Amino acid sequence: MLAQARGDNRVLISADTDFGTLLAREGGDRPSIMLIRRLTGRRATEQAAIILANLDVVSEDLDSGAVVVLTDEWVRVRRLPIVS
Repeated sequence: MLAQARGDNRVLISADTDFGTLLAREGGDRPSIMLIRRLTGRRATEQAAIILANLDVVSEDLDSGAVVVLTDEWVRVRRLPIVS
């Protein structure tokens, strides 16, 4: 999935934190990933509404390469590549 998202210049949206870990391990700067946290159990329309409500805030970060962690209460942005 990472390779396909990178090749298609897309943002990967997932609740699986493994994508961020894989990207950090390889030192990649693409694709951007939006991790939705604490939104499980909500209907897809509710999850989409939260994503869309925050998209203007993080769109520049996603365009530049970032991991965005999104909950219904806060947003955290980490620019890529992730250096430990």
